[in-house]
Amino acid sequence: MTPPSKPVPSGTDGITAPLRYSTFRRIWLASLLTNLGILIQCVGAAWAMTQLTSSADQVALVQTALLLPIMLIAMPAGAIADKYDRRIVGLIALSIELCGATALTVLDWLGLTTPNLLLAFCFAVGSGMALMGPAWQSSVSEQVPSEALPAAVALNGISYNIARSIGPAIGGIVVAAAGAVAAFALNALLYLPLMLALFLWKRTSEPSPLPPETLSRAMVSGVRYIVNSPSIKIVLTRSMVIGVIGGAIIALMPLVARDLLHGGAQTYGIMLSAFGLGAVIGALSITALRKRMSGEAAIRACTLSMGGAMAAVALSREPVLTAAALILAGAVWMMSWVLFSVGVQLSAPRWVAGRSLAAYQAVSSGGIAIGSWGWGQLTDAAGVDTALLVSAALMLVSPLLGLWLPMPRISERGQQAEMLADPEVRLALTGRSGPLVVEIEYRVAQENARPFHNLMQEVQLFRQRNGAYGWSIARDIADPELWTERYHCPTWLDYLRQRNRSTHSERALDRQAVAFHIGAQPVRVRRMLERPFGSVRWKEDAHNAANDILPSNCKHSRRQ
Repeated sequence: MTPPSKPVPSGTDGITAPLRYSTFRRIWLASLLTNLGILIQCVGAAWAMTQLTSSADQVALVQTALLLPIMLIAMPAGAIADKYDRRIVGLIALSIELCGATALTVLDWLGLTTPNLLLAFCFAVGSGMALMGPAWQSSVSEQVPSEALPAAVALNGISYNIARSIGPAIGGIVVAAAGAVAAFALNALLYLPLMLALFLWKRTSEPSPLPPETLSRAMVSGVRYIVNSPSIKIVLTRSMVIGVIGGAIIALMPLVARDLLHGGAQTYGIMLSAFGLGAVIGALSITALRKRMSGEAAIRACTLSMGGAMAAVALSREPVLTAAALILAGAVWMMSWVLFSVGVQLSAPRWVAGRSLAAYQAVSSGGIAIGSWGWGQLTDAAGVDTALLVSAALMLVSPLLGLWLPMPRISERGQQAEMLADPEVRLALTGRSGPLVVEIEYRVAQENARPFHNLMQEVQLFRQRNGAYGWSIARDIADPELWTERYHCPTWLDYLRQRNRSTHSERALDRQAVAFHIGAQPVRVRRMLERPFGSVRWKEDAHNAANDILPSNCKHSRRQ
């Protein structure tokens, strides 16, 4: 892991604090240019498609081609971000985007562009964006200290929304002056500053004593972690609901400009800029909001404000009033997404941060996509104002979801605890030996049976999200003080990973469970190989890094 770069001495606090760190500052400024280039290319691609075909579906597919990869490869991208050096992953992702933009430039310059080729290379650029997302977001915590992380996440949102505020306008000027080929070429050039900034980032990492997981196993581990993490599941659920409901304002904005304000492309551009300006204001205000409100109170305030702003857009027929409402909508929209993103990043330990962020990215993008389609269908049936009013009403009642799924209270990032010593082993094992069965015996006073059992439900979740399966807790009917916790791990190597993925808070839960133990003898731990002579995962002559894991007569650790 790279320690955050030393801050430049400054008295600046709040949202600008992360910019005091040289690594983050360089990458942030370069990413601003890259975001600008992407949005300029979006204008160029949409315009190029209108020149190639009169089909509205083909024109709409340009955005689909750019965004669909986020849905398709989010989880593999997250696993790659956790499995490999995030700096290298970012450079490869940018190289893919650069190749796609360069190919579009060359083809359009030669006059060889067809609708299908345009969509294919837009998909290639989108694939690079999808691969870049989790690596980029999860690397932010390596560039700034934990206390500056919320501000850093907000600054990344500001970067995109500054670009969204001015990018389409610049793109329109470039396309009008020199054609779509100039937009493609400019986008390709604007990838280079970020590639240089990542190349100059001197990231170092501590090598893991255990071999890395395969990509497929890493994806399974990520899904398992999320399924057994209540705080992440809450954030993902809430973000998807907001995406589905709030997607109306994004999807219907062209129709607001055309049908409600009776304007043209210029009016649409002004409304987009108003929303983008609001998003910048919201990102600048996120630090102050988090200081004054809890996560749940902040989300409640944002959704209520969003509902009111959407209702105003639906009822307004004056561009000035609509623009003012969109500024408010953009501000609270950005605040909501920053709060959700920070919630995910503070809930996930580093080993699974990329996969957790990838799931968040997929869920939020999916929610907006599904919502946009649904609001489009309702608009066809009832009109744009009715669709926006329905969306506003749902947004106003959405805080009730907090009564069932309140935003988690998280004060700091889940940091992984120190590595444990390997347990004592006298049986010849390889990394593939398994399945492994772990049994832990506790002796608990009968008056503490209920609180011990309740605590073990939390222990179950962290065992399972770190890699265990088949977990159970049983009480001896002949000796009521004796409790046995039992779980499985697929292989010896999986067990070593599982026991060393615990965060400090999870180790604290472990210590609480041990504290219930009474008697002169310590908690007893048994580790048993289910197939000592016939494991299908064990091959003596297999050439695999997992075969090198052969701890023998190591110091016995105090816990499992």
